[in-house]
Amino acid sequence: MLGNKGGLKIIIGVLVVLGLAVWYTIGKYNAMVALDETVITAWSQVENVYQRRIDLIPNFVESVKGYAAHEENTLTAVVEARAKATSTTVDINDAASLQAFNAVQGELSSALSKLLVVVESYPDLKANQNFMLLQTELESTENRIAVERKKFNETVMEYNIYIRTFPTNLVANAFNFEQANQFEAIEGADVAPVVNFDK
Repeated sequence: MLGNKGGLKIIIGVLVVLGLAVWYTIGKYNAMVALDETVITAWSQVENVYQRRIDLIPNFVESVKGYAAHEENTLTAVVEARAKATSTTVDINDAASLQAFNAVQGELSSALSKLLVVVESYPDLKANQNFMLLQTELESTENRIAVERKKFNETVMEYNIYIRTFPTNLVANAFNFEQANQFEAIEGADVAPVVNFDK
């Protein structure tokens, strides 16, 4: 009798331990899924503000074209950079894809910066109400891009810390949760574009 009770206690003990392990694993798995979805949502917001900028550019270029038609090279550079940015897709789980997307967006930012410097030579354009509104919208969008990229990187950091911390990393490895890539500034992003008015 005592042997049967002892065996039953061991079986119950093993079942309790297994139940707790399953409960722990399910909890950690669900938390990782939630954090992964948060990263995806944060990236969607980054794409959303980039799309807003892309949508504003045609009207901005048309406004400038009316006053500065002979700045064709600068205008063409903006239009081409926009087209390239529009056609570039990104997989945030692939570092090279994210870097390529970042580079294309950097080219567009550079082209827009050069256009804004050129615009300084046209006081009539700067006084145009429609142009001023578009310029304000673009500047606001650039600020939103910076804010959303920062939020994305913070979300990625939180996710990466969670899946790399022991013992959660054991569950992450078992279910193939991999580190997410952060959005990094492209090389040379800290240098202002050079505009030569002699050309």
